[in-house]
Amino acid sequence: MAGETFRRQTRTLRVGDLYLGGAYPVRVQSMNSRPALDIEGNLQELHRLAEAGCELSRLAVPSAESLSAFKAIVARSPLPLVADIHFDWKLALGAIEAGASALRLNPGNIPDKSGLRQVAKAAKERGLPIRIGVNAGSLSPDILNRYGGVTAEALKASALEAVSLLEAEGFEDICISLKASHAPLMIKANQLLAQACDYPLHLGLTEAGTPKRGGIKSAAALAPLLAAGLGDTIRVSLTADPVEEVKAAWTILEALELRQRSAQLISCPGCGRTAVDMRPLAQAVEEYLQDLHQPLTIAVMGCAVNGPGEAREADLGLAGGKGEYLLFAKGKVLYKVPEDQALTCLKQEIAKLLEKPQP
Repeated sequence: MAGETFRRQTRTLRVGDLYLGGAYPVRVQSMNSRPALDIEGNLQELHRLAEAGCELSRLAVPSAESLSAFKAIVARSPLPLVADIHFDWKLALGAIEAGASALRLNPGNIPDKSGLRQVAKAAKERGLPIRIGVNAGSLSPDILNRYGGVTAEALKASALEAVSLLEAEGFEDICISLKASHAPLMIKANQLLAQACDYPLHLGLTEAGTPKRGGIKSAAALAPLLAAGLGDTIRVSLTADPVEEVKAAWTILEALELRQRSAQLISCPGCGRTAVDMRPLAQAVEEYLQDLHQPLTIAVMGCAVNGPGEAREADLGLAGGKGEYLLFAKGKVLYKVPEDQALTCLKQEIAKLLEKPQP
């Protein structure tokens, strides 16, 4: 069950009022998609993200002009904000002054190492963590030549070089992310890195794609690492509304029983025994449960074989018959309901269950 999976022991970081790493749960994050100068649009998006279960978000700071907008967003944000900096280390200093809760830097595209040292000094003075972000598209020519291209070893080496630079300035509030668009590469790189340091890891498959395929690819990449106790914060990068990223991330964590936010649905695929059209019902129940933030398990099964029997551990469930469903609780049949009333009756029983004191 949740909390029983082995977790790699890491240092603990504070990002605003949020803690990650150490004994804290795997945190869910996303990245705002609105233009950097759109203050109100970003704030609306942040509130939607927070409602969906996002715990921190990243905002691009692409120019000096965007710093004033970033500052205004930080002042009203419901979530801790990570300033995403590329190319210009001076923007990192500006983001610190604007109130960022953390920085995300990609050392591979910031060639001025003396500037990075200044950033480390300023972040240390303010108590801000730095996430070192390394991905397959930003490795330095030296690293590429040394390792013969984009390899897991190259990603690891790039990250550790940046870590060494920050550590030389006495800075150790570090989170590391090694990302690629290929799951095997991303998995191996993070496995190697986890053996080399005890800094918290941010996991994600970059450029995963659209929600359907991208969600599956991300799950394939994240699950082996999370199941092995690796990873302290995750993002599912999708070509979609960032709220969909948060939903996908929670689905992965809940499937691995690392965290639980919503009621869970279990449903069978149906077979030749199925005498009702259960698929629309299962979809409707799943949509209903997304907004039900209670530790419940609800089943929608096609027949009695897969109903009260195999789903006996479900708090409530429906098992199809010919034109009707059996409504059951913990394997015990409560009563029969007509097919067209199944969803309504299930919702009523869920409401009754939630009225009882929860253990």
